[in-house]
This record gives sequence, C-alpha cells and structure tokens, in this order.
Amino acid sequence: MPYDLPLMKRGAEIEVLIDRLDRKGRGTGSVDGRTMAVRGGLPGQVVRVRVTRRRRLEGYVLEVVTRSPHEVDARCPHSGSCGGCAFQQLAYPVQLTALREQVGNAFAAAGLEVVVPEVIGCDPPFGYRNKMDFTFGATRWVEVGEPEGVERDFALGMHVSGRFDRVLDIQSCALHFDEADGLLTSAREVARAHGLPPWDVLRHTGLLRHLVLRKGFGTGEIMVDLVTSEDAGPSVDRWAEAMLERHPEVTTLVQNVNTRPASVAFGERERVIHGPGVITERIGDLAFNISANSFFQTNSRQAAVLFSLVSELAAPTGDEVVWDLYCGTGALSLAAARTAREVWGFELVDAAVADARGNAALNDLSNVHFIAGDVLASLGEGVSLDAPPPDLAIVDPPRAGLHPKVLSGLLRLAPPRIVYVSCNIHASAPQIATLVAEGGYDVECVRPVDMFPHTPHVECVVALRR
Repeated sequence: MPYDLPLMKRGAEIEVLIDRLDRKGRGTGSVDGRTMAVRGGLPGQVVRVRVTRRRRLEGYVLEVVTRSPHEVDARCPHSGSCGGCAFQQLAYPVQLTALREQVGNAFAAAGLEVVVPEVIGCDPPFGYRNKMDFTFGATRWVEVGEPEGVERDFALGMHVSGRFDRVLDIQSCALHFDEADGLLTSAREVARAHGLPPWDVLRHTGLLRHLVLRKGFGTGEIMVDLVTSEDAGPSVDRWAEAMLERHPEVTTLVQNVNTRPASVAFGERERVIHGPGVITERIGDLAFNISANSFFQTNSRQAAVLFSLVSELAAPTGDEVVWDLYCGTGALSLAAARTAREVWGFELVDAAVADARGNAALNDLSNVHFIAGDVLASLGEGVSLDAPPPDLAIVDPPRAGLHPKVLSGLLRLAPPRIVYVSCNIHASAPQIATLVAEGGYDVECVRPVDMFPHTPHVECVVALRR
C-alpha cells in the first residue's frame, strides 16, 4: 500500500518487501520509490518494520510476514539480539552472491569496470574465528523469553546491536573455536564465585573489562587474556588459578590492565601469569608467534587462502624487492619472502614489529626487514629510507583505507606492481581508481574472499600493474 512519506513518523509501522542487502548487512526495500534500510531483513522476506528514521528511511524488523525462500534456521541461540552476526539466517550461497554484488557495486561507484569473480567461501562457515573479544558489563541485556527475575547486574558476552551500554550474556557462539564456549562459561562462573565486579561503562567502576580468547588452529595452543581496570594482583591470580584448574588445555594466560575510560581490549601494561605469553599459529609452511595485543587474521582457514592468493598475484621470481606497507606481525611479508630477493615491512605498532621480527627468525628468513614507524611519515612525507625502491608494493591498510598522503607517496614511489589487500572495498575502490587515473595502473584482477561469514565484510585482493 502507498504511504504518505512526509507524514510518516518515527515509530510508524509499515510492511516492506526486502529485495537485497546493503553494504552494512541490512535488508533494503522500496517504499513509494524510496529505498528503506531494514535491520534484520533478509532478501525475499516481507516484513513489518518499525520506522526509526524518516528522512533517510531506516527501521528494524518487528515481524516476518512472509519467510524468504533463502531463509534458514540460525545456528546461534542469540542471533536475534547479538551484534556479532548480521544475517546468520540467510543461506550461505546467497550470502556469497550478495558479497560479490557489493564488491561490484563498489568498483562501479568508483568508475571502474572490473570483472568480479565468485567470492571464495569459507568451508565450513561456522567455528572459524581464532579470536573472540567478550565484554564484561554491569548492565545485562535481558532477551525475550528469559525467565522473570533474572539477574541483571553481571554479563559476559557481546554488546547488543546499537547499544554500547548493554551486554548480552552469551552462553554459546557458533562462530568461535570449539573450546571457547567452555572457557566463556568458566570465566563467568569463576568471576562470580570470587565476587569480582564487572566494569560499569557509565560509572567507570568495576574490575573486569574484557575476556579475549585466542587459539592457534594449526597448533591447538590457546590463550586467555583478561583485561582489567587495575592490577588487583591477588584477585586476578585466584581467578587465573581456578581457570587453569578447570582448563588445563590453556597454554598461556595473561592479564592486560586498561585504566582508561575507552572500552578497548588491550592495556597500558601486560602481565604473563601462565605459559610463554604467546601462542603459535601455523599456516601452510609458516609459523607465527602471536601475542595478546598483536593483530593476526581472525580466520585461520581463510588466512591460508588469502596468503596463497597474495603470493600467487605477487608472483615474485627471486629478483624483486618487495615493500609491505601496514605489515602488522609480518604474515604477508613472510609469505612473499619465500620467493622474493628482499622484503621490507613497515608498521606503526612497536609490539607488532617485535612479533614480525620474531616470526622472521622463527621461520629462518633473513631476507626480510621490518621498520617500526608511521607509514605516513615513512612514505607520504617523502622521508629518506635505507630500503631500496620496490619492484612490488603490498598494501594492507586498515578499514579506512590508505591515508591520502600515503596514497600520494605511493603514486610518487610508482612501483611497477601493487597488490592491494582490502578489508573494506567501499573505502579502497576510490583509491584504486586514483592509482588507475593518476598512476597509470591497470587492474589486472580482483579476487574476493569471505573471511567473516554471516557478516557484510569481504576481503579483496586486487592486483595492479603500471
């Protein structure tokens, strides 16, 4: 039925046919010629929606009137409340089709005509995360159907979608590694048994802030990282002792102390309570030591696919000098060093550089060098470096993409080939278009990889040649 959009108020209820997914993972449908974004809507559904914005039409699902032919039962009991998954109820092949469409749309919006092949899927698309960051909270979100009188002053889990101040008490997750459910349950029970207070994000009080769980899929090693607001050594030690007694499979347990208001799962200082303080991951013939605060690809299975793609598209023959910008703990640098003459990695985070150098030694690679410093200062400002000019540049920037000055520096550097690894193609496609228009590059190929099933995120490897 037609709706009088100028009179539509926030809180109004309308029916919408969802026809596709947008870049944020929301369903979209047409309402009198205008596109409406619907949180929780799936392609093929007819849904009753409550309007939350009237100028830029947005809303969320109140009721599914007609199920989608692509709809499946969610594996996770929290899928309707948790902010971790966007569309677990959508059949996985349809998810991959939607991701491919998003990549094509991003390049088209940037004015580039490229052929986008099918997205390389994750098999299986569950149990893939080697790292999970859970939040402690003093205000627990109560889900529909929970019993009356449930305690609301302690939670350990994920933030509810759109609510920074409410934590959903997660009992199980379909995305993380097998042992994580048991560790999560024990962490909650031990904390409550010892009377350890959770962090109150509004009052900035409490001890327990985050629980970070990591596993090396190739080694089976497991890390438990407890983030607290203060040292509280005796209390934390008692918690750690009880956790290790319950879970002898844990190979290292560390504490990070974050005294700042910002809700981040790392701290100003770290204490190793048990084990070496790192876990080792093996991907292909490479080994990586991973510390609590260093970045590593969250999906080990697909990381193997990604590293293989980068190596295939970089295709060093033994004579090239390779620069790896934003190198992190050196994963792509080490993969390239197997066949390149020389690799130079650049990274701002000192801890990541230390891990990268350790990983080079761990893999007995002497032809890779890591420089600690700001990529912007090293490249964008034209600072003189001892590194020889690159024959190939690998760039793997954060979600915001390359800083404009780094993009300018890359254009001045003008390496013959670039392999651009993007975790946010909507930010990267305009920068790739700039490399094409101003740098004389051609896009040789695009290879999308699904690193995070059931979310709207897609990784893309793009090969460019001058």
